[in-house]
Amino acid sequence: MPVVEGKTRVVGIIGDPIGHSRSPVMQNAAFAAGNLNYIYVPFAVRPDNLEQAVIGLKVLGVCGFNVTIPHKSTIIPFLDNLDESAESAGAVNTVKLCENRLVGYNTDGDGLVDSLAFDLAFRPGEEQILVVGAGGAARGAIAALCRSGAKKIHIFNRTRESARAIARDMKVRYPETCIEVVEAETVSEQCLAMTSLLLNTTSLGMKGERIAGVDLVHLPEYAKVYDMVYSNSGTPLVMEARASGIQAVNGLGMLVAQGERAFTIWTGRNPPEGVMRRALDMASTA
Repeated sequence: MPVVEGKTRVVGIIGDPIGHSRSPVMQNAAFAAGNLNYIYVPFAVRPDNLEQAVIGLKVLGVCGFNVTIPHKSTIIPFLDNLDESAESAGAVNTVKLCENRLVGYNTDGDGLVDSLAFDLAFRPGEEQILVVGAGGAARGAIAALCRSGAKKIHIFNRTRESARAIARDMKVRYPETCIEVVEAETVSEQCLAMTSLLLNTTSLGMKGERIAGVDLVHLPEYAKVYDMVYSNSGTPLVMEARASGIQAVNGLGMLVAQGERAFTIWTGRNPPEGVMRRALDMASTA
């Protein structure tokens, strides 16, 4: 346990529920390893108390805090400014108190890009990317991929109007990227055969569900699969891809990378290398 004293700086995370969050483990490990006098605390905040909680955190002078479900979008009206990452994603997962003003960021998307590079040696470019899902996670991921140089993205979602809405918005923000919606119940063999990265942004797989409409058999041998769902036992998508000889990982790396970026926003320093990931690994096996 970190030693808390009068000069200890406080950061935390708000959400409902919050008991499952792994962020306190990895952030406090990084603060300790970096010899920083910070403590990271979870705060359970119900939706009807969100505004009061944000005001209270600001008045108390916390350095900042993470935001998780269900507050990532609803917190926006209570902040003073948004970074481009949060504005384009339409969601906030990190807040910093700067000169008595609350500034919202979204480190999820850039954390994904970091993890793609570290865990799969994949960097957005000319390759075609297939994104499954059209919720808030998909919006943030697509925005970050566009900022990182992605040239062609297909969106596949059961509710196609949601996918079309994201495509319309992103085409305005990032005209250099070709963004198309899969207008069918299944992804065609031709589309899959040209896909270099399959990215699942939905919660499917968290309870063992399979993703309908995407047949991994048609992916090229050089394709890579990234499942934003994090599961100690592995998700069906990751296991199926690996069984087919396709390199695949789950969202652990993204969880770590978004946390590392939040750490830098709050402290102005890079976190000690590898500490957050090792802390999560140790917590998972404890």
